[in-house]
Amino acid sequence: MSPTPHLNELGEFLKARRAELSPRAAGLPDSSGHRRVSGLRREEVARLAAISTDYYTRLEQGRMPASAPVLEAVAQALLLDGDQRRYLFGLAGKETSRPRRRTRQRVQPQLRRVLDDLTATPAVVMGRRMDVIAWNPLASALVTDFSAVPEKHRNYVRILFTDPAMRTLYADWKGVARTSVAQLRMEAAKYPDDPRLTALVGELSVQDADFRQWWAAHHVATLSVGTKVLHHPVAGELSLDWDTLTASTDPDQQLVVWTAEAGSPTHDGLRVLASWAAGRHLADTPSE
Repeated sequence: MSPTPHLNELGEFLKARRAELSPRAAGLPDSSGHRRVSGLRREEVARLAAISTDYYTRLEQGRMPASAPVLEAVAQALLLDGDQRRYLFGLAGKETSRPRRRTRQRVQPQLRRVLDDLTATPAVVMGRRMDVIAWNPLASALVTDFSAVPEKHRNYVRILFTDPAMRTLYADWKGVARTSVAQLRMEAAKYPDDPRLTALVGELSVQDADFRQWWAAHHVATLSVGTKVLHHPVAGELSLDWDTLTASTDPDQQLVVWTAEAGSPTHDGLRVLASWAAGRHLADTPSE
């Protein structure tokens, strides 16, 4: 059977997107050695989408239509943005208005590069439900060692309420925690059917009376700007301004940065903290 025009275009579109996506961006190990193709291999896309390589190959060759669930899986594997996803579904003649299945977010490559470059500024990337999906070393030194928190529990609101150290780290813990609950309420409005968010609210409501009271108050807030005062065990008292930048490639990912005016005591404290974090990193790095 020869490919129909729309299936042929769908296949060409998939090939083009596959060629643009690096293994690292897709969350795959970038094996050493020369790769015969630019971007991902067909078998890598198939593995990420949990379909057979033969099935995916036929899609790229325009030899068979795809169901909506398969298109969804392929779109997620190729990290398609909203416009690209709508185009893909349009070529396949599938409806895109149904609720999307929420899967684990991967930090956008652009935000990852920004984090890597911010050596003197604490920063994290927050995703859906205020999950912490990426951070730089200084953010770990400032708030907590996020890498030590299991991924399924790596949520900013959950850490605030379940880690006792947060109640002494933040000078106004109640104010910070109350605002975070209002921000989580805004997330719940965007994704009312998110089972992980529902489970998080249920867990914290049972465990913490303050959370239960503030959640019931139905206050809402967005991640935007503000100031937080921290009592840090290494850097001392820090008065940090925080700001939020939303990724245009994925509005569900927001870069949160903490800054201080140059020459201020807090700015000097961040420099002390950065030196301490660098020394800790060297101490934790095994010698060759």
